[in-house]
Parts: sequence; C-alpha cells; structure tokens
Amino acid sequence: MTDHTTHRQHPVGTGFTAASTTDDVLAGLDLSGTNAVVTGGHNGLGLETTRALAGAGAAVTVASRDPDRAAAKLAGIARVETARLDLLDPGSVDAFAARYVASGRPLHVLLNNAGLMGGPLVRDARGYESQFATNHLGHFQLTLGLLPALRAARGARVVNLTSGGHRLSGIRWDDPHFSTGYDDMGMLGYGQSKTANVLFAVELDRRWAADGIRGYAVHPGIVVGTELGPWRTAGGEPRTPWMGDEALRAIGLIDDSGRPVIDPGREKKTLQQGASTSVFASTSPALAGIGGVYLKDNDISPLDEAPEPIDFATEQHPPATVVPHAVDPGSARRLWELSERLLAG
Repeated sequence: MTDHTTHRQHPVGTGFTAASTTDDVLAGLDLSGTNAVVTGGHNGLGLETTRALAGAGAAVTVASRDPDRAAAKLAGIARVETARLDLLDPGSVDAFAARYVASGRPLHVLLNNAGLMGGPLVRDARGYESQFATNHLGHFQLTLGLLPALRAARGARVVNLTSGGHRLSGIRWDDPHFSTGYDDMGMLGYGQSKTANVLFAVELDRRWAADGIRGYAVHPGIVVGTELGPWRTAGGEPRTPWMGDEALRAIGLIDDSGRPVIDPGREKKTLQQGASTSVFASTSPALAGIGGVYLKDNDISPLDEAPEPIDFATEQHPPATVVPHAVDPGSARRLWELSERLLAG
C-alpha cells in the first residue's frame, strides 16, 4: 500500500513506553477548561481514564447505561458527572448527544471507550450483531450527533478504543451481522468491530481534520479484570466473564494464585498502564497536527505489512501492531457509508 494513511503509521519517539502510566503521560499538563466525554468511564480502563483526566483538571461526562451505578463508582472524583447512554438503543444515543449539544459546552475530547468482547451471538432490536453495534455503530452515531460540540471546541480529539484483536478480521462487507460464520467464542465478531474502530478514526480524520477534529484509535494492551465481556448470554442471563481462570492461566494472563501477570513489554499491563495510551491520545502535544492513526504503548504503531495468522484464545504473546486492512482508506470510506446506511435502517 502506498496511501498517505499507512505512511502515517510510524512511531514519532514520544519518550513514553509500554510501562508508562496515565500519570506519566499527563505530567506537566493542565487540562483546566477541557471538556471530555468518556463512554463506559466508570469501569476498568474507562474508570482509570476518567480519574486521570479529571485529576489533571478536565471536566468529564461519563456516559453509562446506569448513571446511578456509575456515579457510585465515581464518588469522590471531582469534576465528573454522569449521563445515560445505551449504545444499542439509537434513541438513547440521540438523546445523549442532543442534551450535550444543547448544554452549549464545547467538547474537546470524545473517548469512545465502552465495548463488548466475545461471547455467544447476541443481536440488538434491529437484528444487528451486538459487538459491531456497540463497539462501532453506537459510537459512530454518538460521534456524528456530537459534531456541533466538537466543532465548537476549535480543536478536538475523538479517540476510539480498539485492540490488537483487529488482526482477527476485516469488515465482513456482505454479512457484517453474521447470518453465518459466528465462532463459538465470538472472536471474529470482536475482531471485525475492532477493525471498524480503527477505520472509523481514519475516515473521521480525513473528513473532519479541516474543522480541527482529529481521530485516533488506541490499543491499550491486555488488562485482566476490566469487566470487558458480553453483557448477557444468548439466554439473557447476567454477564459472565468470556474466559475463565483456567483459560486465562493457560495463556499466561494470571499466575497460579490467580493474580494478573504484569509484563507491559508483552502487552500485559496494569490499569494505569493500559489506560495511558487513551489519555496520551486525548491530550499529548506530541500528536499536534497528526491524526487518523493507530496508537499503542503511547506512540504511533508501526505497520505490520505481512501479518501472520494468530489465535487469541491460545496465543501467549499476541502481536498488536496495526495491519493494513485496518488503515486502508478505501475501506474506511466504505465503512462510513455502510454505517450511515445501517443507522438509516
């Protein structure tokens, strides 16, 4: 590939590493006057992201399906408010965006953080596969709805939480909602949704950079205990972890005592290390004038132009560098158009 988008995928030498924390990347930055929205900002990586941004002076709106539950988890953190948002409910997404725009506040950072990972096939009320509908389509709709507030910031960043799991699948253009081919663990659906997160950032940046709005996709690393997983089983039971302790132990994510293995150079991170790249993408001066890129370890990822097949269910050290199908500009434009059609019904 020779397009400008892939040529952007070169590290810029930020001075941060895989082991850097949220506090490291925010050192010396004053975010007073910055408004941020963080979807799912009350759990796991989202909670640490909210804590870090608010601690540096930002005013943070945490979007959650259960604002009261979110508020309880955020108690004691200054400059944080909660608001209802269900990414699988188009009416809820529109209502959240309308309320925020009507408030008159510019939006400097939109962090599309919430998501699902794996599990049985679940469809939303429209018949859309839930990982694609939540991880990508709901955030796409939200971002479009918040465009007036992003423009009003006169310099805004949209940060999509993706994953090295994007390497598992491109976009299934003829069957994005899996009328066939859904695997038992749901990882192809997850991979497709994570590719969508990257492509969305690429095309958003192309369309909106002239308005001062830049797009980024962030791989956080592997963090055990983030509650990432399906919201419910196919039978409607409450959410359970998509992988049990035996499976996590087999791929080296927890030790014999059940404690997380921390090895940031091999993607295994603490919450503070995992959330650091989201915070870096949201705030770092090192990214001024740069957008439409996939980030990992607090820098721009190089491009893996010859990726090998991997099995995330068994791989001890899965690669997470970005691959060509996730930054292809033609695919990015095609996904934007597909997403608009899906929202229109």
